[in-house]
Amino acid sequence: MARTIVVGGAQMGPIARSDTRTQVIERQIALLYEAKARGCELVVFPELALTTFFPRWWLRDQAEVDDFFEASMPSPETQKLFDTARALGIGFYLGYAELDRTNGVRHFNTAILVDQTGVIVGKYRKVHLPGHADHREDWAHQHLEKHYFDVSDTGFRVWCAFGGNVGMAICNDRRWPETYRVMGLQGVELVLIGYNTPIADPEVPHHDHLQGFHNHLVMQSGAYQNGTFVVGVAKCGNEEGSTMIGQSAIIAPTGEIVAQATTMADELITARIDLDLCYDIKDRIFNFAAHRQPQHYGLITERKGAVPPSAPAAR
Repeated sequence: MARTIVVGGAQMGPIARSDTRTQVIERQIALLYEAKARGCELVVFPELALTTFFPRWWLRDQAEVDDFFEASMPSPETQKLFDTARALGIGFYLGYAELDRTNGVRHFNTAILVDQTGVIVGKYRKVHLPGHADHREDWAHQHLEKHYFDVSDTGFRVWCAFGGNVGMAICNDRRWPETYRVMGLQGVELVLIGYNTPIADPEVPHHDHLQGFHNHLVMQSGAYQNGTFVVGVAKCGNEEGSTMIGQSAIIAPTGEIVAQATTMADELITARIDLDLCYDIKDRIFNFAAHRQPQHYGLITERKGAVPPSAPAAR
């Protein structure tokens, strides 16, 4: 019997720095109602979906920084999102900035997985933090995730939810093959990814025209090489002078894009997916148990940076 689920990608247009949580959540609730009308059982929102992408600025006042973070989830502002989703019978993935005081004070770029009853069944904290930690005041827009966030203490996990094996990642994680492989080795069938990706990269501007290509390339290859569906959902459009790529997509285990956003605004994309299709790839093309040779992969965990081979000695 097929294991089908209707998933939705709730792409969001720009969020201004002046927008309140209430205003943003009303937009998300509107997308939930549309998702219900289309039969969705699970909706994926973007990374840092409650605020503007604040790591583009160097902020000196820690209290101002912490205003972008949630100290609890659900928070008083997000409770309405949880309540609405529960009433509609829809689960969701939500990316947000998390302030954790359970072991000192730590700041994480976080995503949660909420089931159809409104219960948080999984939490993931971003592993691959991009950008820099130093202040580069000559840049119009910085990328200060290494300054504002701590590296994950959760790693990549997979949860039994929505009738399958579900994993989570955030933005830059999607570029790293290890992200998908670690979840693939846990039998993942559906990877949910929220992202905020600017078109302009001050470090490699000659690659700007390839941002859209690279965005889909990494998710499609991750899906195919691990026999999993991938749902990648963006914040997009011109947000506080920074243009983000959008291109939210739902990708099959074959690597094919089965749904894609066509705007740079709030937009819901949907697809009815059959999780059993993962096994066309898992059992035949990338059968890990039959074909992997982990004794030859030691460098992946032993070494962080590349070390070229030594040059032969001169004669």
